[in-house]
This record gives sequence, structure tokens and C-alpha cells, in this order.
Amino acid sequence: MTKIPKIIKRIFFNQVWNIPNADNSVYLTFDDGPTPEITEKVLDILEKHQIKATFFCIGDNVRKYPEIVQKIISKHHSVGNHTYSHLKGWKTPTKTYISNTEACEIKLNSLFKIRNSKLFRPPYGKITPWQSYKLRKLGYKIIMWEVLSKDYDVNLSPETCYENVIHNVTSGSIIVFHDSVKAQKNLLNSLEKTIENLKSKGFNFEKIA
Repeated sequence: MTKIPKIIKRIFFNQVWNIPNADNSVYLTFDDGPTPEITEKVLDILEKHQIKATFFCIGDNVRKYPEIVQKIISKHHSVGNHTYSHLKGWKTPTKTYISNTEACEIKLNSLFKIRNSKLFRPPYGKITPWQSYKLRKLGYKIIMWEVLSKDYDVNLSPETCYENVIHNVTSGSIIVFHDSVKAQKNLLNSLEKTIENLKSKGFNFEKIA
């Protein structure tokens, strides 16, 4: 689904689906990186428009491409945890899921001295209530989303991904794109247009802290 129904947000109220504010701010987020060239192109677009965003990184990609994560940090964007191995919570034992998440946090902290890097997004949005509880007890803030671009769907066009966002955003919306190989075409051909449209409507962009 492109926009999360209110009933889902009410049922899973311990997870962050949007961030209400009085400044007409929205929150761009990017999952599955860092990815060579793709993440860097995203950073260039964000810098061009002088906006900040939040990157939910896979731990193994952090290991392989530390210089890209360093670039994200140097440009003052937020960095979050997307597990070490992009695990699907519904199919993973809780103990394994938690340790895999902590492995990603350790990698981020050891490489970049990120203290209290506790923003977490479950891959595929699939996390069990017990996994959610355990992570929250460990201090993680579970960041879901309100608007999904679906840029990862190779059967969709960039125009559709663009429309998925602009027709569903309201103040406080958390928006998801993916800085991955699979999403590359849709991402890079819809992101800037999306930013320009939302700016023209008076939206501001903030990172998640």
C-alpha cells in the first residue's frame, strides 16, 4: 500500500509512522544503502536543494562501503539501522533478529563514533510485536513510514513513484525511497521532481533525530 491507513498506525502505536509538527515539515528517508554511485547521486540532489534526510543503512553495506556512510555523516544527514543482513522479521527468530540489529549498530558506532545510533527501520516493514518490544526496551526508536514511493517495483514507472508520493503527503509524513540498485531507475528519475513539487507546495524537509 502506498499510504499507511490510520487504523494500522493506531494498532502499532509504539512505532513512529509520522512526525506531527507545526512547520509543515516532511521527512525523506532512504533504505537499503549505502550503494556506490546511487547513494552519492542522492546526496548530490539533496545538497543541490539544501535539504537533509535520513538513511537507513544495511550493516553489511556499511562494512563494504564505509566511505559512503562517512559522506552521509559529513553532510549532516541522519543515519539509521536497517539490520546487518536485511532480515525479514516475520521469518527470523527474535534472538537472531536482535543480534543482527545490534551488529549493525556496532558497525556504525565502531567506524564512525556515532553515539546512541538508535533509529531503526525493519526491512520490508515486517517486524513481530515481540521483536518490536525487545528493540524498544534496548532504546531503539522504530521508524516506519506514512508514504511509500514503491521505487523498488521494477514494474512501475518513475512517474508513478512520483505520484505515489505527491498525492499522499501531508505535514509530518515520513516518506520512503530506496538507494539501491533495484530502485535506481525509479529513484533517480523521480526524487528531484518530487522534492521540487513538495517545495512548491510549501513543505519543508527535515531529518529524523
